[in-house]
Amino acid sequence: MMPKNPKEPAETAERGGQPSVADVVMHPVRLRIIQQLGGRELTTAALRELLPDITPATLYRHVAALVEAGILSVVAERRVRGAVERTLALGERVAQVDQQELQAMSTAQLRDSVLTFLGHFAEDFDRFLAADPELRNLFGIGQTMLYVNTDDLAQLQADLTELLAPYRAEKPGRQRVTLTTALIPSQEPLPSQD
Repeated sequence: MMPKNPKEPAETAERGGQPSVADVVMHPVRLRIIQQLGGRELTTAALRELLPDITPATLYRHVAALVEAGILSVVAERRVRGAVERTLALGERVAQVDQQELQAMSTAQLRDSVLTFLGHFAEDFDRFLAADPELRNLFGIGQTMLYVNTDDLAQLQADLTELLAPYRAEKPGRQRVTLTTALIPSQEPLPSQD
């Protein structure tokens, strides 16, 4: 729900009684879980293997919160030695904060979210540096300036979604990479329309 006064911060941006995506996913452990599931289905046991530094109790607690919020979905269940093994995938609620939720966040919430995101990015980069040096041929970093209005930005996001769609699913012989984007508006004044 948007605040009545756009300059007045909201504590949470709820939608249909559910907490905002930002409230749910902006936690370092939850971001790592979501990243592991992007484009594939994994059992909870596979998640434990991929995230060995997270205790099982902590992992299960955060998985449960993500499932409850609709960020993850349970696509299969099977009995394994008396316990139920769940297979998880990304759910119907995309784990991306939309414009309405961004507008409803206070400056402190937005700063905390970005710092959590950057911390997660730094952890990923550290893991990459510790990995096989051969993976460096898939690494890239860059920055470019764009000149857009809100309509251009919507079109750009739609075009990127279409362009990247064939690469979102896990396939044999393909290395998993993370594409990270950030749009930060410049504080420069807008050029005149003359």
